[in-house]
Amino acid sequence: MQSRVVPLEDGKERSNHSKGLSLKSLRLFVLFLALCVVFSVISIYTVKHFGIESVVTTVSSTFQPCYEEPVGLEKWIRPPLTLIHNMSDKELLWRASFVPRIKRYPFARVPKIAFMFLTKGPLPLAPLWERFLKEHEDLYSIYIHSLPSYQAQFPPSSVFYNRQIPSQVSEWGKMSMCDAERRLLANALLDISNEWFILLSESCIPLYKFTFIYNYVMKSKYSFVGAFDDPGPYGRGRYNENMAPLVNITKWRKGSQWFEVNRKLAINIVEDTAFYPKFEKYCRPACYVDEHYFPTMLTIQAGNVLANRSITWVDWSRGGAHPATFGRSDITQEFFNRVRGGHTCLYNNRNSSVCVLFARKFAPSTLEPLLNMVDSKVLDF
Repeated sequence: MQSRVVPLEDGKERSNHSKGLSLKSLRLFVLFLALCVVFSVISIYTVKHFGIESVVTTVSSTFQPCYEEPVGLEKWIRPPLTLIHNMSDKELLWRASFVPRIKRYPFARVPKIAFMFLTKGPLPLAPLWERFLKEHEDLYSIYIHSLPSYQAQFPPSSVFYNRQIPSQVSEWGKMSMCDAERRLLANALLDISNEWFILLSESCIPLYKFTFIYNYVMKSKYSFVGAFDDPGPYGRGRYNENMAPLVNITKWRKGSQWFEVNRKLAINIVEDTAFYPKFEKYCRPACYVDEHYFPTMLTIQAGNVLANRSITWVDWSRGGAHPATFGRSDITQEFFNRVRGGHTCLYNNRNSSVCVLFARKFAPSTLEPLLNMVDSKVLDF
């Protein structure tokens, strides 16, 4: 009898348990429906009093993208918006060495001159350069390499405003000086419109008006790099036999630090990884690398396109390790007649009496008399 009672009691328990679950599920369902009703009422009230379309419109209209990436060709031909970047020298030189394989430009490219100022700090002759560059904004760019600690104070209206590149300390006669020059070239190469690259110091001045210099440079078949064979102690006497066979003494050259090169040679300079370590290791004072590295390398790589002269005039007549510096009393019409005249050279394989376009070294005290020379049309800016 007991075997029949036990199963009956188990069945009752299962029945009661099922009823409990059904009741609990019903309560949850009712609670869910109530929440849905409340949510619907709140939604209807919100739409009625605030309008969902106006809310969406407000949100979308206040959104502004922080930067709009250019599309199409503009992305590749537009110069950098700022000269400040965080690339290392190795990354910068690699980026600057990019060269289009198709030589014909598919857009209306206006070639520019990149004026590259290598200086420790201020540019005391900046007002003179402002006069020289005025109204030619589409035909030039400016790049300044100064000591990293120097903070320029040019006003926003100046052509020199925000034209400093990320720089490092450079020392005369050492490889760091060539590093600075390559750094200037590499930053200038990022603007695809720059076709010529002119290295200047804070003591340099132009000798002619902008249009004359622009046409002279742009029409030149040759780049202006001094590269001559000096058999004496300050030429071949600085050669180190460890540079062979890459650099033979017969190709060892000396030249002015101040160069004017076209885009093709500028790329040759920044992409070099063969000559650089040789000069860095074996050309140290009393071998002054800034006088030998570029002239020797370019003679070996592209000697047939060098004019073998600089178009930046300096006066070595006083002797010493540095050229003469000119002061206020030197600035006369006779002085400029002497600097610009009395020269003969080859320009595009023809004889020319115009051989220099820039001159140095001019002290800060020369600014006022130089501006007077502009006003009197001796310097026709």
